[in-house]
Amino acid sequence: MTLAAAKLIAAAAREEASKNRWNMAICVTDDGGHTIYLERMDDTQVASAVVAQEKASTAARFKRSTKILEDAVLGGRSVILKLPSATPIEGGLPIVIEGQVIGAIGVSGGSSSQDGQVAAAGIAAL
Repeated sequence: MTLAAAKLIAAAAREEASKNRWNMAICVTDDGGHTIYLERMDDTQVASAVVAQEKASTAARFKRSTKILEDAVLGGRSVILKLPSATPIEGGLPIVIEGQVIGAIGVSGGSSSQDGQVAAAGIAAL
């Protein structure tokens, strides 16, 4: 994951958030879940920056959407809540190129489905 690619992904996500008038924090990480790029749109709650980072890190490390983990918890698999460094809330997506996870995006600031929509728009930029 390059900084240029991270900025491209974040810009597409920000465009989707702005189009819908949602204030969000957007984080793009490398494959190890380490932040490469983070932005918090004006008037976004401060905590969303941390949550976006946690969602992106979870998606990178677990190599799956955080919605999958959220759905598992909602389905009764409360043991998911004990996984170390797992944030089971929609809005984190792995970035997969040629079958390899190269990073992830995490978004926070809206409802879970809004966060997921903005994250998906970021991924679609690739």
